[in-house]
Amino acid sequence: MRLDWEAAYLDGRSAARRRATVRIGRAALEITLADTGTSLLWPYGEIRQTQGLYSGEHVRLERGGDLSEALLVSDVAFLSALKATAPDTHFHDPARRRSRLGLTLVAGLAAVGIALGLYFFALPAVAAVAAARVPVAWETKLGDTIVEHFAPSSERCVDADRQARIDALAAAVLKPAQPTPYTFKITVVNSALVNAVAAPGGAIVVFRGLLDRTDSAEELAGVLAHEFQHVLHRHATRAIFQHASAGILMAAVIGDVSAVVAFGLEGARMLGDLSMSRQAEAEADGDGMRMLQAAGIDGAGMVTFFEKLAALHGDPGRGKYLMSHPAPQERLASMRALSAQGRRPAARLMADYDWSDIKTMCGSETPPQSPPR
Repeated sequence: MRLDWEAAYLDGRSAARRRATVRIGRAALEITLADTGTSLLWPYGEIRQTQGLYSGEHVRLERGGDLSEALLVSDVAFLSALKATAPDTHFHDPARRRSRLGLTLVAGLAAVGIALGLYFFALPAVAAVAAARVPVAWETKLGDTIVEHFAPSSERCVDADRQARIDALAAAVLKPAQPTPYTFKITVVNSALVNAVAAPGGAIVVFRGLLDRTDSAEELAGVLAHEFQHVLHRHATRAIFQHASAGILMAAVIGDVSAVVAFGLEGARMLGDLSMSRQAEAEADGDGMRMLQAAGIDGAGMVTFFEKLAALHGDPGRGKYLMSHPAPQERLASMRALSAQGRRPAARLMADYDWSDIKTMCGSETPPQSPPR
């Protein structure tokens, strides 16, 4: 029986993946890191399985508390070998994967139509299932349709040179997350709102009011990292589905793109009014900070910018970002702690560029503030 398997190891303090070999033992897993040769011993009683229950998922095992270590194995046969070697362990039996997926989808979709009395209780669970299974192409089409309402062509800031700088900054932030199924695109809108929106599928809308508040490339990088994580975790998709009709949920799961156009305006209005859950925001904060650190970008810029937003909370209109991205003091404290764990880069981003120049990409005209349509 095969006992040695290729894997990826994450230490919980950064987003970087390290190649590793994992050996299955009777009582524990022995992990050997390829870059240093270091061996780690994971007793089975300390390991929890967080992914790999459904078809198409990699196996993910975690160990530890808030900053837990993780082990990713792409070959599902690893689970079969693990169960054969240590049959009394609590890990998922891969033989049940296919039936479990079918039962989950059937139960989730049936819950929407069974009883109106349970509608508001069943929908969040169904939305989570749908968001996890919806094709990326469906998300992308929905996101593009939503952006047309948030950022119509007449209100977009079109400046090739400055847009290229923002795109280069986004690429630098996203480097540790590659490869990703999403194609990210940043659109700047000429509006005084201090806000940014992550639409499903990778479309990010940044309003001029927010861009004006940044004082460095690192601060905008912090905002982008946070929004990128909302997309990668499908937070917006899940939140929208929780308020959507059963028909839209069904269309999403089966990949019916024709339903997107009809839902686009409704989805835009929902996304403009929705607040992410505390769990979603904590994930975007933590994983966004780790993404910055893995990319060699100073996470202090993210902390500084969110501190600015906290100071704007009492200013109607200008505090819009905090209304949809609440930043209580405990969140700021968590950001500071994570930032302190990272190594400070030797050089700043775009050190040879006057960052104040980026704020002129919308021109000198400042049209009156209006909410997204």
